[in-house]
Amino acid sequence: MERKGCPDEYPITLILNGYEIAVFQLTKSDLEDWTYGYLFSEGLIESANDIEDIQISEERGTIQVSLLSDFDEEKMFSKKKHYTSGCGRGVTFFSMTDVKQFNRINSNRQINLSYLLKKRSEFARNSPMYVETGGIHGACIIHEDGSIMVREDIGRHNAVDKIIGYALRNKMNPERLVLLTTGRISYEMISKAAKFGFAIIGSRTAATQQAIQLAKFLNIEVVGYLRGKMASIYTSAGRVENDLREPVVLVVN
Repeated sequence: MERKGCPDEYPITLILNGYEIAVFQLTKSDLEDWTYGYLFSEGLIESANDIEDIQISEERGTIQVSLLSDFDEEKMFSKKKHYTSGCGRGVTFFSMTDVKQFNRINSNRQINLSYLLKKRSEFARNSPMYVETGGIHGACIIHEDGSIMVREDIGRHNAVDKIIGYALRNKMNPERLVLLTTGRISYEMISKAAKFGFAIIGSRTAATQQAIQLAKFLNIEVVGYLRGKMASIYTSAGRVENDLREPVVLVVN
């Protein structure tokens, strides 16, 4: 496959009710979705209705958000920052202990492993930035009717925030959706999935031991190494049925 370009990343400052949250390295696509997704994932908003206005200036490299209610900056900045693993050196304000306080997932959504592998392949074919550069992460949601929606970014956390923002803005029921990502599933990725309420999360690569433990606690099904005709089912929530005969499927109980 011929690559025609390099992936882009830009420093973009997020300003909330006049207060600078941080400077993020982002790919300049679907920035409004990212804003909704990041603010929700970090507990700064509870729904899309909490945002009054968003002003995005690519020229100045800023995203200015106005909330309908006051923003308690002292409470926000008094919380300990946790630097995320992997690309982008992201920041989350939720610790492992905080995430364990999230609601456990009670969805009865069930899918076959063969279906998940098929959708993972469809996801790959519908990731134009990755096809163009080979250096972009993606996140995808699978709707109940089988249709998919993809968001891409230089950072795996940013891509997941973008797809969460898309789902949040469109008032989708998370327990009926499936989340796929190209990146490693670490505890902060489970945090994002759990905060929104995804019942099933899959990746083309691995999940960390800490993420698996957290997913079990929150009753989230995690499937990794979705490649070709193989996968690793890390949890035992009963939402992904192994209907394949030949491939090696590792089930971690």
